[in-house]
Amino acid sequence: MPGALYFATHSPVWRGGRAFYDPAAAGTVLARAHLVTAAQFSDIVAQEMYRDPGADLDLSEALTRGRAELGSGRYETLVCPGVLDGVPVLTFTAPWSLDDVEWTRPSAAYLRHLVAGLLDAGAWPASGIAAYLAACPGAAGHWTADAVAALTAGR
Repeated sequence: MPGALYFATHSPVWRGGRAFYDPAAAGTVLARAHLVTAAQFSDIVAQEMYRDPGADLDLSEALTRGRAELGSGRYETLVCPGVLDGVPVLTFTAPWSLDDVEWTRPSAAYLRHLVAGLLDAGAWPASGIAAYLAACPGAAGHWTADAVAALTAGR
Protein backbone atom coordinates (compact mmCIF):
# COMPACT_ATOMS: atom_id res chain seq x y z
CA MET A 1 0.00 0.00 0.00
CA PRO A 2 1.23 3.55 -0.54
CA GLY A 3 2.93 5.40 2.29
CA ALA A 4 5.78 4.70 4.68
CA LEU A 5 6.39 2.60 7.77
CA TYR A 6 8.46 4.15 10.54
CA PHE A 7 9.29 3.45 14.18
CA ALA A 8 8.63 6.00 16.92
CA THR A 9 7.66 6.38 20.58
CA HIS A 10 8.57 3.60 23.01
CA SER A 11 6.66 0.41 23.68
CA PRO A 12 7.01 -0.86 27.25
CA VAL A 13 6.02 -4.31 25.98
CA TRP A 14 8.43 -4.51 23.03
CA ARG A 15 11.06 -2.27 24.67
CA GLY A 16 11.70 -0.15 21.63
CA GLY A 17 10.07 1.82 18.85
CA ARG A 18 6.55 1.01 17.68
CA ALA A 19 5.59 0.70 14.01
CA PHE A 20 3.48 3.51 12.56
CA TYR A 21 2.04 4.06 9.09
CA ASP A 22 2.23 7.42 7.33
CA PRO A 23 -0.15 7.17 4.36
CA ALA A 24 0.92 10.58 3.02
CA ALA A 25 4.64 9.75 2.81
CA ALA A 26 6.28 8.61 -0.39
CA GLY A 27 6.93 4.90 -0.69
CA THR A 28 5.28 1.53 -0.39
CA VAL A 29 4.39 -0.29 2.81
CA LEU A 30 4.56 -4.04 3.07
CA ALA A 31 1.54 -5.19 5.05
CA ARG A 32 -0.37 -8.28 6.01
CA ALA A 33 -4.16 -8.19 6.01
CA HIS A 34 -6.50 -10.15 8.24
CA LEU A 35 -10.20 -10.47 7.48
CA VAL A 36 -12.02 -9.46 10.67
CA THR A 37 -15.47 -8.16 11.48
CA ALA A 38 -16.08 -4.51 12.35
CA ALA A 39 -16.59 -5.57 15.97
CA GLN A 40 -13.29 -7.47 16.02
CA PHE A 41 -11.48 -4.50 14.47
CA SER A 42 -13.05 -2.20 17.07
CA ASP A 43 -11.79 -4.45 19.87
CA ILE A 44 -8.26 -4.58 18.43
CA VAL A 45 -8.16 -0.79 18.08
CA ALA A 46 -9.50 -0.31 21.62
CA GLN A 47 -6.82 -2.58 23.05
CA GLU A 48 -4.05 -0.77 21.15
CA MET A 49 -5.41 2.56 22.46
CA TYR A 50 -5.41 1.16 26.02
CA ARG A 51 -9.19 1.42 26.14
CA ASP A 52 -11.71 -1.20 27.22
CA PRO A 53 -12.86 -3.34 24.28
CA GLY A 54 -16.52 -4.05 23.64
CA ALA A 55 -17.82 -0.86 22.04
CA ASP A 56 -18.13 -0.84 18.26
CA LEU A 57 -16.42 2.08 16.57
CA ASP A 58 -18.15 4.27 14.02
CA LEU A 59 -16.05 3.42 10.97
CA SER A 60 -18.08 5.47 8.50
CA GLU A 61 -15.72 8.49 8.40
CA ALA A 62 -12.65 6.30 7.86
CA LEU A 63 -14.44 4.35 5.15
CA THR A 64 -15.85 7.37 3.30
CA ARG A 65 -13.07 9.95 3.80
CA GLY A 66 -10.14 7.53 4.15
CA ARG A 67 -9.22 8.81 7.62
CA ALA A 68 -10.76 9.39 11.03
CA GLU A 69 -9.01 10.74 14.12
CA LEU A 70 -10.45 9.25 17.31
CA GLY A 71 -7.92 11.02 19.51
CA SER A 72 -4.49 12.61 19.47
CA GLY A 73 -2.50 9.65 20.77
CA ARG A 74 -0.66 6.84 19.09
CA TYR A 75 -2.86 4.35 17.23
CA GLU A 76 -5.91 6.64 17.54
CA THR A 77 -6.17 7.47 13.84
CA LEU A 78 -8.00 5.10 11.50
CA VAL A 79 -6.92 4.95 7.88
CA CYS A 80 -8.53 3.23 4.90
CA PRO A 81 -5.80 3.08 2.23
CA GLY A 82 -7.95 1.17 -0.26
CA VAL A 83 -9.81 -2.01 -1.04
CA LEU A 84 -8.52 -5.58 -1.28
CA ASP A 85 -10.63 -8.23 -3.00
CA GLY A 86 -13.67 -5.95 -2.67
CA VAL A 87 -13.20 -5.44 1.08
CA PRO A 88 -12.09 -2.11 2.57
CA VAL A 89 -8.65 -2.21 4.19
CA LEU A 90 -8.55 -0.50 7.58
CA THR A 91 -5.61 0.13 9.84
CA PHE A 92 -4.72 2.42 12.70
CA THR A 93 -1.77 4.73 13.23
CA ALA A 94 -0.84 8.02 14.84
CA PRO A 95 -2.26 11.40 13.74
CA TRP A 96 1.22 12.78 13.11
CA SER A 97 3.47 12.20 10.10
CA LEU A 98 6.86 10.50 10.12
CA ASP A 99 8.57 13.89 9.97
CA ASP A 100 6.73 15.23 13.03
CA VAL A 101 8.13 12.82 15.62
CA GLU A 102 11.48 11.52 16.78
CA TRP A 103 12.21 8.09 15.37
CA THR A 104 12.94 5.28 17.81
CA ARG A 105 14.98 2.11 17.29
CA PRO A 106 12.75 -1.00 17.31
CA SER A 107 13.77 -3.97 19.44
CA ALA A 108 14.94 -7.30 18.06
CA ALA A 109 11.83 -9.01 19.45
CA TYR A 110 9.53 -6.53 17.69
CA LEU A 111 11.34 -6.83 14.37
CA ARG A 112 11.26 -10.63 14.68
CA HIS A 113 7.48 -10.41 15.17
CA LEU A 114 7.05 -8.14 12.13
CA VAL A 115 9.25 -10.34 9.95
CA ALA A 116 7.29 -13.45 10.97
CA GLY A 117 3.98 -11.80 10.08
CA LEU A 118 5.19 -10.60 6.70
CA LEU A 119 6.76 -13.98 5.94
CA ASP A 120 3.48 -15.71 6.77
CA ALA A 121 1.76 -13.54 4.17
CA GLY A 122 3.87 -15.39 1.59
CA ALA A 123 4.27 -12.44 -0.75
CA TRP A 124 7.91 -11.49 -0.21
CA PRO A 125 11.23 -13.27 0.28
CA ALA A 126 12.87 -13.11 3.71
CA SER A 127 15.77 -11.10 2.32
CA GLY A 128 13.41 -8.49 0.87
CA ILE A 129 11.49 -8.17 4.14
CA ALA A 130 14.73 -7.79 6.10
CA ALA A 131 16.03 -5.11 3.74
CA TYR A 132 12.69 -3.29 3.82
CA LEU A 133 12.45 -3.18 7.64
CA ALA A 134 16.12 -2.24 8.07
CA ALA A 135 15.58 0.76 5.80
CA CYS A 136 12.52 2.14 7.63
CA PRO A 137 13.02 5.35 9.62
CA GLY A 138 13.88 4.43 13.19
CA ALA A 139 15.48 1.14 12.17
CA ALA A 140 17.77 2.64 9.52
CA GLY A 141 21.21 3.25 10.95
CA HIS A 142 20.55 0.86 13.83
CA TRP A 143 19.72 -2.34 11.96
CA THR A 144 21.17 -3.84 8.80
CA ALA A 145 19.30 -6.16 6.50
CA ASP A 146 21.64 -8.99 7.56
CA ALA A 147 20.97 -8.33 11.25
CA VAL A 148 17.20 -8.32 10.69
CA ALA A 149 17.42 -11.49 8.60
CA ALA A 150 19.44 -13.18 11.35
CA LEU A 151 16.57 -12.62 13.79
CA THR A 152 14.55 -15.31 12.07
CA ALA A 153 17.32 -17.60 10.86
CA GLY A 154 16.20 -21.20 11.01
CA ARG A 155 12.52 -20.23 11.09
